[in-house]
Amino acid sequence: MRHPIIGRVVLVMTGALLVIGLSACNSGSTAADSSANSESPLKELNVALFPNLTHAQGLVGKNNGDFQKAIGSSTTINWKSYNAGPDETQAFLTGAEDIGYIGPGPAITGYVQSRGDIQIVAGSTDGGALLIARKGAGIKSVKDLAGKKVAIPQYGNTQHLLLLNLLQKNGLKTADKGGTVTVQQVNNPDVQTLFDKGALDAALVPEPWGSTLIQKDDAQVVLDQNALWLNGKYATAVVIARKDFIKAHPDVLEKFLKAHVALTDYINKNPQAAQDAINNQINVLTQKKLSTDILASSFKNTTVVNDPSKASVLDFATFAKDAGYLQGSSDYKTLFDFTALNKVLKADGKATIS
Repeated sequence: MRHPIIGRVVLVMTGALLVIGLSACNSGSTAADSSANSESPLKELNVALFPNLTHAQGLVGKNNGDFQKAIGSSTTINWKSYNAGPDETQAFLTGAEDIGYIGPGPAITGYVQSRGDIQIVAGSTDGGALLIARKGAGIKSVKDLAGKKVAIPQYGNTQHLLLLNLLQKNGLKTADKGGTVTVQQVNNPDVQTLFDKGALDAALVPEPWGSTLIQKDDAQVVLDQNALWLNGKYATAVVIARKDFIKAHPDVLEKFLKAHVALTDYINKNPQAAQDAINNQINVLTQKKLSTDILASSFKNTTVVNDPSKASVLDFATFAKDAGYLQGSSDYKTLFDFTALNKVLKADGKATIS
């Protein structure tokens, strides 16, 4: 017969072993579940840009491979080019793009339409747009646009919103609003052909297309980048990303913006090398190579930056609402997310952006 004390000891030891065994099983199960639920490494990064000098960091970085080097070989960057912001915005709304260079107008529209999923994470360029008139069109001021045909890259894009603001300030209306100014969306590289045919009278376009019209078509500058608005201190291009992408891959965004900030410095310190890289990419994307004179002129009209000029971006929100591209009231408190950008800037000893 077993001694009572020995029996109790065996029961205690058996219970302890059972607890240890269950703990080990639970621990293994938790680790497995944690591994199964963790975010897998990003295999592909989709990035959008335009063949415009205002997307300078994107074009130079794409050409020289800076972003791919920063992100690493385990993630493949897929680049896609758009003519203007509204098309890119639609791609973001479907989840087809992760990060993109875009104008502030479409960035705001995307933010509103996505209910806050599209956010501005950095600036790219200021200024860099011109109001150009065809030679012989008789246009010397904004008021002279009455009864004329004016091109913009796309309805609802940044240059379109700038034009609508200029018309309103000068007492003019577009034809669809009962006025006499006909506004047409035209792919930037095609404006010159329509100028030559006399099918257009003026255009409000980003660089290098403004300088192209001036040098190749002897077009006249009605308003340069400084006269258009805010002495040229307004955002023409910003960097956007999807909120769910930012949350899922903060490390990838940080690496991308680290390359972006480095490219801002590189472009400002090495304008000629940057122009060559941009020209090569414009040729790749449009099959049209630009002269060195056009590129040099375009650079003088464009400021490459990291700061997206928040105040000017919010002004574009007002323009978009006045033009009917935004409906109802909107809260822009989460439009900007500079967490990753400021981490990069701080690490580089640069001033952060609030």
